[in-house]
Amino acid sequence: MHDRSEVILRLRLIEGQIRSIQRMVEEGHYFVDVLNQLAAARAAMTSVSQVLLEEHTRTCVQQAIRSGKGDEAIDDLLQVIAHAI
Repeated sequence: MHDRSEVILRLRLIEGQIRSIQRMVEEGHYFVDVLNQLAAARAAMTSVSQVLLEEHTRTCVQQAIRSGKGDEAIDDLLQVIAHAI
């Protein structure tokens, strides 16, 4: 499991990437380079999403299943996944 500070660090790194991309656009950098940086930022966000999804599944969903509220938790989880795809 990842701890919250690691996730926050990753998000701060992504924030820096986004600011850098914004500067690249403002300065008129070659768009292929901008697109490559956007792809890297998207991959980083996907990675954070996967970490959070795993954490949620292993904690909240697992606890809901144990307490008899698994169907609702699974429905919520599937809805989140559907929006992410």
